[in-house]
Amino acid sequence: MSAPRDRDVRFLRHAIRLAERGRGTTAPNPVVGAVIVCKGRVVGSGWHERAGGDHAEVAALKSLKRPSEARGAELFVTLEPCSTHGRTPPCVEAIIRAGIRRVVYGATDPDPRHAGRARKILEAAGREVVPNALEAECSALNTAWNWWVVTGMPLVTAKAGISLDGRLTSPRGARWITSPEARADAMRLRTTNDAILVGGGTVRTDNPRLTIRGFPNARQPWRIVWSRSGNLPANAKILSDRHRARTRVFQGCSLRQTLRALGREGIQSVLIEGGSRTLGEAFARRLVQRVVFYVAPVIFGGGLPVVGAPLALPGGGCRVSDIAVARIGPDFRISGNVSL
Repeated sequence: MSAPRDRDVRFLRHAIRLAERGRGTTAPNPVVGAVIVCKGRVVGSGWHERAGGDHAEVAALKSLKRPSEARGAELFVTLEPCSTHGRTPPCVEAIIRAGIRRVVYGATDPDPRHAGRARKILEAAGREVVPNALEAECSALNTAWNWWVVTGMPLVTAKAGISLDGRLTSPRGARWITSPEARADAMRLRTTNDAILVGGGTVRTDNPRLTIRGFPNARQPWRIVWSRSGNLPANAKILSDRHRARTRVFQGCSLRQTLRALGREGIQSVLIEGGSRTLGEAFARRLVQRVVFYVAPVIFGGGLPVVGAPLALPGGGCRVSDIAVARIGPDFRISGNVSL
């Protein structure tokens, strides 16, 4: 094993850009990009486009003008090459067969059944391997997938539009608290999640659509309703519109059970958008990994709080780390990782 070089980072960042082209189409697989380099020149490249299709390494090999260009070349790939049979054969076999001499991968596969296995196979075949050459950046490509692979649960983001005094609703029942700019940014956030979850009360009170609008190429997320009674209006938009087949209602089970069931079905990321009771339950049961709150510069002094109950947790609550604050129109977006 050798250490990564500056050029390794450069080619891996090229592979990262390629990986992003598969965003939204590879589930339940990760996004992965790959670059083949011969004598310092990129001769092949590819990315994983869809589940069941070629993995990035194979796509890059197929992009070569001549198969012989792989002999003695280097492969740069964002994720450790697969080493087991799935829907497709193991990529390590294709790499060895092609004659690649050096493999640099950005991050190790987080699945403990596979982690590090590719390196052992490739080194046993006489290939030079550089693992984890750009670990933070390459792992960030698949944050939700990494979490899902290790825990079996979707990565949960709590999202809300709130007043400066932490209210989810205004006393006078105004529909919107945040600005059009913040709502547009929140719509973009929806495009990065497999599912949107709300409580039954939100459906009865707000009758939301929970769809993606303004992003014509985005796939509509699953719409999940967690309801104690299951008593939902038959004419609710999520039950009667053209996307109704992508609505699921969970009744008579805990929020944890609901999320675990979604994880078993391959849903890797869930955006909880309300209401107050559902967000409170999510935080109280330690089910939230990230928060994204849009804060409007207004104070109501009434209305529902964003978290509907005190959190009986050590220290009285949870901490949010890696805080990022951005100005969105007149509002602020505050995001970070939850430590429970």
